[in-house]
Amino acid sequence: MILLDMTIVNVALPLIQEGLDFSESGLTWVVNGYVLTAGGLLLLGGRLADVFGRRRLLLTGVVVFAVSSVVCGAAVAPWMMVAGRFGQGAAEAIAAPASLGLIALLFTDPKERTKALGIWGGLVAVGGTLGYVISGVLTDLTSWRWIFFINVPVALVVFLLLPRMVGESRMVREEDHRLDVTGAITSTAGLIAIVYGLLQAAEHPWGSATVLLPLLAGVCLLLAMLVVERRAKNPLVPLEFFANRTRSVINVASLFFMAAFISYTFMLTLFEQHVLRYSTLQTGLAYLPLAFGIGAGIGIGTALTPRLGVRAVTAAGFIGAGVGLLLTSMVDTDTSYVGGILPGMIVFGVFAGATMPAATTAALHGVTVQDSGLASGVQTTMQQVGGALGLAVLVTLALRYADDEMERGVPAEVAVTSGYVLAFRIGAALMILGGVLIMTLFERVNPELRDPTAEIVEETR
Repeated sequence: MILLDMTIVNVALPLIQEGLDFSESGLTWVVNGYVLTAGGLLLLGGRLADVFGRRRLLLTGVVVFAVSSVVCGAAVAPWMMVAGRFGQGAAEAIAAPASLGLIALLFTDPKERTKALGIWGGLVAVGGTLGYVISGVLTDLTSWRWIFFINVPVALVVFLLLPRMVGESRMVREEDHRLDVTGAITSTAGLIAIVYGLLQAAEHPWGSATVLLPLLAGVCLLLAMLVVERRAKNPLVPLEFFANRTRSVINVASLFFMAAFISYTFMLTLFEQHVLRYSTLQTGLAYLPLAFGIGAGIGIGTALTPRLGVRAVTAAGFIGAGVGLLLTSMVDTDTSYVGGILPGMIVFGVFAGATMPAATTAALHGVTVQDSGLASGVQTTMQQVGGALGLAVLVTLALRYADDEMERGVPAEVAVTSGYVLAFRIGAALMILGGVLIMTLFERVNPELRDPTAEIVEETR
């Protein structure tokens, strides 16, 4: 439900703009408001889950998400829609780290935990992918408002069932309850400033003050956070957390993954609607093979990870997904869906899905119960920042390349398609680079032989 709403608006953006009278620049906040808030607050959400309880934070996030969805669906003015999207982003920052932290603790057997983490990661990925499908169907058959109202019954079911099925998990001593407020403020503000600057680059030159000032401010704030975290008694993000090489590498690779993934789906949507003239319904349904491919890949990755190891499965998945993007980059203005789009989509989906169980296991490698929420928050933050980077950088490169081509006299549709092709190839390079880093720098992580939470479960009992 949460990740679905990061992508569900894309197909419906033209209808939202028309219905609420958004300006061109204002419309970007329907996407940016969600990404900025979620990416900026995820680290704080992870630590809050560790301190105040994962079930409590998950329930709180679900309620906030439902209320914010109602605000978006009932919006009668642009400010109301943007406010609701900020609320949804904050809800993700609260709920997503808590949910992953609970999964890591509820399943004590290493094999079962690998399956559970694979399902969790798979639902996240499928939810994001199905956003395009559901958006196309609902906007075509009913109204764009139902892409938000559909969250309410889902949230209600979770709110009613979760307290009966899951116990509270809070393994922080009373004297450790104090939060590092200064670290939270500097890290959150720094991430928001950097993501904001990257998103502004989609509309302004890289050397403009609109882009450079927030980027520089974000870097300064993150440097200040490092100083604060080094001196804090109970830091929000202990610097020792990044000493684990496997966790550090997978978080960098996650940034590459989401930069390629989000920009791929975003630009493929534009290509299908603007160049191939697909309707919103056709665009949405065209993503069904991607969802099925991801689901199949998750099953494959879950089965192979205990046998081949986290490093081999994750690296192969990244490289294979890069090959899928290269296949997609063969499209042109006359391409067909079956011969041009579908092959790359299936290859990309299967290999991307195969990485998810192993990548999630790597992100939690060696994590204690006190830091499980933090670990998931760091991973999800990198994914959000990667998605924002992909939209801000790759889309910008595609549009600018298309403008240059048109200035040379190339027909508009051909020029736009060549811009998308360039971005697909850059995304492929990022995926392959991530796979190489994983293969080169990962430690040995075998979920059959290693159980980082066994002593935690015993302590809880």
